[in-house]
Amino acid sequence: MNEVKFLTVAEVASVMRVSKMTVYRLVHGGHLPAIRVGRSFRVPEQAVHEYLLESFDGAQTRSW
Repeated sequence: MNEVKFLTVAEVASVMRVSKMTVYRLVHGGHLPAIRVGRSFRVPEQAVHEYLLESFDGAQTRSW
């Protein structure tokens, strides 16, 4: 069985090199899936990698 690794908002911000507020906006906007644990959020690590890959692919296909 595959184990899902969850990251805190601070860990996601570190991986993405953005502020925690940016991560909260992505979560609340539905761009990053997250579960609520008490008063904090946990984001599946795979979802972060998928989001970054999709964002990178989108940037590469734009015609300027």
